[in-house]
Amino acid sequence: MIVDAHAHLKHGDTGHTECSPQQIIAAMDAAGIDRGVVFAICTTPERAIEMARAAAELFPARLIPYAYGLPSYSGNVLRLIERAVREFGFKGIKIHAGECTLGEYVSDPIFALAGDLGVPCLVDCCGQLPAMERVAEKFPQTRIIVAHLGQYLATDVRVIDNFIAMAERRPNVFLDVSGVVQTWKIREAVQRIGASRVIWGTDGPHPCPDTATFARDELAKVRALRLPPRDEEAVLGGSIARLLGL
Repeated sequence: MIVDAHAHLKHGDTGHTECSPQQIIAAMDAAGIDRGVVFAICTTPERAIEMARAAAELFPARLIPYAYGLPSYSGNVLRLIERAVREFGFKGIKIHAGECTLGEYVSDPIFALAGDLGVPCLVDCCGQLPAMERVAEKFPQTRIIVAHLGQYLATDVRVIDNFIAMAERRPNVFLDVSGVVQTWKIREAVQRIGASRVIWGTDGPHPCPDTATFARDELAKVRALRLPPRDEEAVLGGSIARLLGL
């Protein structure tokens, strides 16, 4: 089973691009992807949950919803997340450091709740290694998926090296490899922490050159590494499937 563990209903790009569930499914079908994790950012937690819930209800056998863990004046985000998980069957939480601080006085209650609920947090930490090290140490019961091997489109391999080393120290840390341009570092991550903690995703859908080609290209990046078959299977779906209890 191939699982895209990182797909946006609403992106964090300049235009805050929205993608319909139908567009996501079409890209998945064209690329041969069986299931996909979906969430929205750059909106309120309420709206993000509404979008992900609607998508999962349209395609319950294909799309897996995450809540958006954004502290907000518009509502009690902890209550919203707990309801999404307990009542609506959401499988995880997305946090984006570009929209809120990872400081203990803001984000820690979300990490604590994730541990209590038994769901992972997918965190785009924007390269903030000390913040993620602190969170991983403080909440060892919370499974933390660090997006993009630490930083989106990172060109400095030292950044990636530091996050792989952190994952070696912290068994509750998993590494998402979407948006990685230093693709050989994916193989190194597998070798250093094991394929069971390395998770593939597209960070899509993206329109360049088109959504289907983009998804196929992201799959090709991993397949070109020629990982052992069991490791490739884990990275492309087995690891996230086990983590989410699919």
